[in-house]
Amino acid sequence: MIPVQATSSGTRQIPNALSIAGVDPSGGAGVLADVKAMSALGAYGCAVVAALTAQNTQGVTAISPVSPAFVGQQIDTVFADLRIDAVKIGMLGQQPVTLVVAEKLAKWQPAHVVLDPVMVAKSGDHLLERDAVGALREALLPQATMLTPNLPEAGVLLDERPVETIKEMRRVAERLRRIMAYDGQRWVFLKGGHLPGDDTVDLLHDGDRMIELPGQRIPTRNTHGTGCTLSAALAALLPQIDDVPEAARRAKAYLAEAIRHADRLQVGSGHGPTHHFHAWW
Repeated sequence: MIPVQATSSGTRQIPNALSIAGVDPSGGAGVLADVKAMSALGAYGCAVVAALTAQNTQGVTAISPVSPAFVGQQIDTVFADLRIDAVKIGMLGQQPVTLVVAEKLAKWQPAHVVLDPVMVAKSGDHLLERDAVGALREALLPQATMLTPNLPEAGVLLDERPVETIKEMRRVAERLRRIMAYDGQRWVFLKGGHLPGDDTVDLLHDGDRMIELPGQRIPTRNTHGTGCTLSAALAALLPQIDDVPEAARRAKAYLAEAIRHADRLQVGSGHGPTHHFHAWW
């Protein structure tokens, strides 16, 4: 368990973490998975629905947009009442929604913004329209305090092919960090799960330090929503742990155990979800 931070009165303050993402009705990804991960790691999870999908463990059969104005109203309404300690951004789907989210984040300025540039589902279905990539890069990326792309997503953001080695990952992490804002503490968490082999090395880079986060590939097909789960875990932990590399290590360790126990669940016949509550069930 992760201890929550103490207030000046000695009571423990539970952080409020907000997911702005799409809905996966099967519960393995999107806002449902985010709230599960946040809850498992000691944060109060809440969500703004930015896109709708008809989806299960085998694939996405339909995507329905949410009105950008309504997405903005959801964000304003939540921030007007709740103290939001961290925001995780996932599937936004369309350029107008992406721009509205960027506008509202600039207005409310949460301390932690974890940007997971969701572009393609585990099944291969595209979740971000092509014309939204530029808006994500230009309007949202400068506001992120933590960027969590996988290697294909990093390639799209940099308009180059996905890399295939740790050495190339280092160069990509440096380039991504350079296109983020320079003020404050900002990090790239570059996920290496698409590299060949059994090692799953991630890189954490803040423009100065390049930290390797080692890991081992876990033999299971039930890895639906791993990117959502990791970014939500970071949003839950960053308000609780002052040391960003330590928060990142704990988020990765949590995800690894969620994957390791995924086969205990029996959800669907495709790529099943990770086990968010492995420590409790």
